Amino acid sequence: MSWNTYYVGDGTPREVTLADPPPWRTFPRTSDQHAFQPPEGLTDAVNAALYLHRPLLITGSAGTGKSTVIEQVAAELKLGPVLNWHITSRSTLSDALYQYDALGHIHSLRLRQTLYEGRRTGRARGRGPARTERVQPVDDIASFLTLGPLGTALVPGDRPRALLIDEIDKSDLDLPSDLLDVLERGEFRIPELVRHRVRRAPVREWGEEERTHVVPDGHVRCTRFPFIVMTSNGERDFPAPFLRRCIRYAMPAPTVDTLRAAVAAHLKQELPDSGPVPDLITEFAARIARGDALAVDQLLNAVRLISDAQAPSGPQRDRILDLLLRELSGG
Repeated sequence: MSWNTYYVGDGTPREVTLADPPPWRTFPRTSDQHAFQPPEGLTDAVNAALYLHRPLLITGSAGTGKSTVIEQVAAELKLGPVLNWHITSRSTLSDALYQYDALGHIHSLRLRQTLYEGRRTGRARGRGPARTERVQPVDDIASFLTLGPLGTALVPGDRPRALLIDEIDKSDLDLPSDLLDVLERGEFRIPELVRHRVRRAPVREWGEEERTHVVPDGHVRCTRFPFIVMTSNGERDFPAPFLRRCIRYAMPAPTVDTLRAAVAAHLKQELPDSGPVPDLITEFAARIARGDALAVDQLLNAVRLISDAQAPSGPQRDRILDLLLRELSGG
């Protein structure tokens, strides 16, 4: 099956067998942590963050492996599944700590009250309960609470949890400052439980349907500060009080050698010393050195294209390489 036998553009239905995906595009998705090559100084920054129980803020351009760092650390240190808080301009600290389904709770209270009143009415008329269902207590608030990714990371335990706060530079301007108290104290309160008469409420953890944590008096307090990695593309500055609470590391610009190592690790094969693939890697590194905004996964896609025997050749290959290696700063 050749490249030109997929989509032809003539509107004629045909049976097509697509090529196998690259290793980094297989599904269900798997972590790239085995292929990640830590640049110089990164292991020192990680170990400093672990030793001092401080968050690690990693800055760098897209595709340099910033978010892969925590997956590799969590795997090596057996910290369990990585909790992920992906930041947008609408992200808030409260949502990251816990989420409360207020409307669902109100609806449940009304339904149970209706069942309770119906049963009472039935008994008053001598007909027995109007409903056979058992009426649950009307204060089951824990069923409508879920700890967020940050809240789950602060659950007390013998081992720290791993939390990725991805692209924090895309947050609202106030979010880094809002984080200060939680990062310093390692605890927070759930006001809905503080005001509630139930003193110990089992609340579901983030991403765990069956796993709950019993929250005493609405108070979550960590016993081991989580290993937190925050990533930034360098699109904004952060306030000094926030920065002084972090261990900071800037990902270096990729070089020919680091790009070769990354490509070989992702393709799971040795690269030749000369030929189209090394030439493409050299040109890619030169473009980054000139200031072009490019990501490593663009290079991986391009290498896969030119190294596949079924891939296009000649002018068609050049056109597709131009599509794959466009600057990220452009449209």
